[in-house]
Amino acid sequence: MAFTPSKDQKRREREQKKLDKRLAREDAKADKLEAKLTAEEEAAEAAAQMTDEQIQAKLEADFEAELAAEAAAEEAKFDMAS
Repeated sequence: MAFTPSKDQKRREREQKKLDKRLAREDAKADKLEAKLTAEEEAAEAAAQMTDEQIQAKLEADFEAELAAEAAAEEAKFDMAS
């Protein structure tokens, strides 16, 4: 005679699966948050190690890149108008 699980056993198995999934999601969230915090700490540490000259050089490089992008946009605008 074949054994079939009872309704209670099936219910317990379903509930256990749900619990396992929930715990896995919570673990994934915790890991993601931990990775984010670690990345933020590393970025803050790297920024703290930058000297004033490095910070100024980065700002100037960003500004130059922005100017070049604006100039390219203006040039494209004039090319379309012609």
